[in-house]
Amino acid sequence: MSAHAAHTDDHAGHGHDDHHHNPGFLRKYVFSTDHKMIGLQYGLTAMGFLLFGFFLMIVMRWSIAYPHKPLPEILSWLFTDTWKARWLQDGKVTGETYNMFGAMHGTIMVFLGIVPLGFGAFGNYVTPLQIGAPDMAFPKLNMASYWLYLLGGLIMCGSFFMESGAAKSGWTNYSPLAGFADGQIVNQWLAGQTQWLIGLVCLISSSLLGSVNFITTIINLRARGMTWMRMPFFVWAMLVTGFLLLLAFPPLEAAGIMQLMDRVAHSSFFMPSGLFTKSEGLADISGGGSPLLFQHLFWFLGHPEVYVLLLPSIACVAEIIPVNTRKPLWGYKAMVYGVLVLGFLSFIVWAHHMYLTGMGPIVSTWFQTTTVLISVPSVILLTSMFISLWGGSIRFTPGMIWACAFLPMFGIGGLTGLPLAFNLADLHLHDTYYVIGHFHYVVAPGILFGLFAGVYHWYPKVTGRHMSRTLAHLHFWPSLICMNLIFFPMLVQGMAGFHRRWYNGGDAYLMAKDSTNVFANIVRHNIEMNELMSWAAFAMAVAQIPFILNLFGAKFFGKKVESDNPYNATTLEWATPTPPGHGNFLTEPVVYRGPYEYSRPDCENDFLPQWEEPKRALPEGEPAEPTTPPAAPAAH
Repeated sequence: MSAHAAHTDDHAGHGHDDHHHNPGFLRKYVFSTDHKMIGLQYGLTAMGFLLFGFFLMIVMRWSIAYPHKPLPEILSWLFTDTWKARWLQDGKVTGETYNMFGAMHGTIMVFLGIVPLGFGAFGNYVTPLQIGAPDMAFPKLNMASYWLYLLGGLIMCGSFFMESGAAKSGWTNYSPLAGFADGQIVNQWLAGQTQWLIGLVCLISSSLLGSVNFITTIINLRARGMTWMRMPFFVWAMLVTGFLLLLAFPPLEAAGIMQLMDRVAHSSFFMPSGLFTKSEGLADISGGGSPLLFQHLFWFLGHPEVYVLLLPSIACVAEIIPVNTRKPLWGYKAMVYGVLVLGFLSFIVWAHHMYLTGMGPIVSTWFQTTTVLISVPSVILLTSMFISLWGGSIRFTPGMIWACAFLPMFGIGGLTGLPLAFNLADLHLHDTYYVIGHFHYVVAPGILFGLFAGVYHWYPKVTGRHMSRTLAHLHFWPSLICMNLIFFPMLVQGMAGFHRRWYNGGDAYLMAKDSTNVFANIVRHNIEMNELMSWAAFAMAVAQIPFILNLFGAKFFGKKVESDNPYNATTLEWATPTPPGHGNFLTEPVVYRGPYEYSRPDCENDFLPQWEEPKRALPEGEPAEPTTPPAAPAAH
């Protein structure tokens, strides 16, 4: 018997005896080993961190638009008077505070927000359901992964209240700047920069545990009949994401530990000889380290990390489009092979972030070539989803409107990245707002729109109720408009030369009295966009209120689902009770066909679920025989 069959047979017949499975409050809601509850824990925690990271951005946008005005009370109520006295100057954001908020905004949104929401929440909840598994392969490891993630996040965010404040060396944490940061603190273990590294090690360890769990689950716990090419694209994306995390995070964890040793044990892995600082003069360190080594280790993770962010979002959209167009996913096999190639190429493009480090023409040509090549599988994924819309009977559900908006927004993010692939263009655009605009078009209206689509789409399965369509539209349209008003002007400012780290938005150039100062004149012509972008950010904050009300209110007041499969979908998660109980399935699931069998001319309905047993035409008078289920996949 295969591993698949053995595991599912063990759980068959008692998977949903919920009245016999009452682990108590703590085991059910806090220290749960159920993949669904862990997915919800990841999701709610990640949304909380996203909200905090968004708040930091709002404060930064105020500083950029109004550098000479104190923070309004609505933005400063979160801080104590002691904190304000230490980090604000007459109520205004200083350069040091801006650097702190900038570093922590990037860290929180990437490591504590989007990755846990996409991979941790959606991956944990949906993947076992879609492959017909009763749970993840290692439930206790799954629980440990979540608690390590939460611990790392609390350590990082708790550093705001330390004497040194939180980390201030950017979310990339480059040495030697990060090695010297908070040097005035006697006990370096209690410095914000050190706490950032400790938190990072916890987060990476969490991701490694999760990646091993996902890979093992997908390979070994598929239901009978769930062959590789019968897996939904969502599962393929999670499998590739798991390998990306498993292979790319260890180098950064090693770098984090080495940088930690540079700070607390006076080693010099990344600290070169001959460093001179204004406050201390010639640095008293052993020296001999390489700052570029840290950059290589960071970006070897950094670019696969972009696809760790992106693939769960694409996976959500790829599941939503077929359901709401009533058509198969166009180019399913091309998308599967494309995502596999994307995962491979993501490991050989990292140094396009490092063109300014002085690499020679041969090395830069190699990375320019691989960076352009990686756009090919991305285009395959995007084009397949666009073509899937063609000729479909589209149902504009709340999830579908977010999925449709994801496609052009992600397209803009990808297209604006192409100039950065070439070192000649990157020399001028590096560290400008163009890079910020490009990256945020991918991450904010791109990735987050896909994840919002997933929340609206699977909410009925998770809770048994639909989210409000009215509140969903009040959330969607202002968010779509505000996102573009925030990030498109950044592309314009970036091409004008605006630097990404100006805490006053370039206000100092307005003081230049020399009319022949060309750059100052360019700044004058474009600086008014700062206020437009900031007010768009403030409006976008307001636009999230309907979502928060919808997310929690629909659980109690939303319209109840009328069946376990309210969308008439075809993948296995819709074969479970709503919401799924302990063990997920009432009976052992068996898969008979691919994941996107919609609008088949030989079927009465416009959908044919994976679990529906095929009907066999019998000669007249022949008694019906039970259909033999397909053989289980070979044991792995």
